[in-house]
Amino acid sequence: MNTKNSRMLREEKTIEAMIAIYCRGHHGLSGDVLCKECSHLLDYARLRLSKCPFQEGKTTCAKCPVQCYKPDMRKKVREVMGYSGPRVTYLHPVLALYHFIDGFRKKPFRPGRGRIQTN
Repeated sequence: MNTKNSRMLREEKTIEAMIAIYCRGHHGLSGDVLCKECSHLLDYARLRLSKCPFQEGKTTCAKCPVQCYKPDMRKKVREVMGYSGPRVTYLHPVLALYHFIDGFRKKPFRPGRGRIQTN
């Protein structure tokens, strides 16, 4: 993805903030430096976001009809979200609000898959 739209930039900032909160709470994050495990998870999440077939029209990953995370990485992201979700509300309220609102988006359909695409 060469030019990121505002929706995808916000999604990337949200996952970055949530991983930082998790790393700080579990691995002793110092400053803005993530541990090796969390840095790897963030790189993976960014890669998956860049390859998302829905881009601007995507809902939250949990409600997406295409599960593009490997099972072990999906499990790790769920663990991060479970810990960071309540905390992000206080630390990054604007990102949390947008993520909450994005959860109400309709599930997008992939073009060319025999279904009508909705926006």
